[in-house]
Amino acid sequence: MIGTVAGAFPRLRFPIMSIEAEAPLRQARNSAAFWAATGRSRGHEVIRRRGFLAVAGDERAGLRVLIQEPDLTDGELAEISELAARAKGPVDAEDPFSATDLNHLGDLRSWQMPVMLRPPSPVAEPAMEVVRVHAEADLRAAERAVIAGFELTRFEPYRAGEMFPMTLLGQPGVAVFVARLDGEIAGACVTAVEDGFGSHYWVGTPPAFRSRGVGRAVMLGSLAPLAGSPVTLTASKAGRPLYESLGFAVAAQSTWWATR
Repeated sequence: MIGTVAGAFPRLRFPIMSIEAEAPLRQARNSAAFWAATGRSRGHEVIRRRGFLAVAGDERAGLRVLIQEPDLTDGELAEISELAARAKGPVDAEDPFSATDLNHLGDLRSWQMPVMLRPPSPVAEPAMEVVRVHAEADLRAAERAVIAGFELTRFEPYRAGEMFPMTLLGQPGVAVFVARLDGEIAGACVTAVEDGFGSHYWVGTPPAFRSRGVGRAVMLGSLAPLAGSPVTLTASKAGRPLYESLGFAVAAQSTWWATR
């Protein structure tokens, strides 16, 4: 992976205060673009409305709802309720604005995670090999790493290509990265670019490879192509210190709901 030379980095085009204020909206738009691409690659129904985007999947993938505006109408809320009621599998929803109450959808747990923003800036070299995925064997290894790293029991027993179909690699703006340690794929992540902003998803390291710098490496390797752009992500409590060390800062709080 080619690093960025600090002296050769172009002048920033995005005022810091401006992109901080935009972070929730940009995260909302990027998440919608990413999940729409995921839904298309899986052959699932993608539903677009002014205030939300939803992907209606099968019994294992379930329903994903991405809130797009802080002021959903009664009609939009009613449609989300209807989609949740007839979902074939688990329900997951996220609101980067933390402005919509979806507790009425049923027996869902709710929590908050920070939306974090990294302004355009140089990226250091990773300490291990990180490559963008093109081959099916690497995509299958990335898929397994993410399922193990996030303990996604809904995708067990494992079915090759169910979470990351090969067609995902052809979706506009989407890229999958893997880190190799001692000859094995030890971690993975997905990035998506939408309207000049990047974002990270599924930054996962299986338990056997944790505490060995894999997460940092895969983040650095995947950030390198995005060094000239603002990048957002939603951070777990465990991941936040790593992201802060890479130049991300909290810009907002996102509210999530998921089937218990």
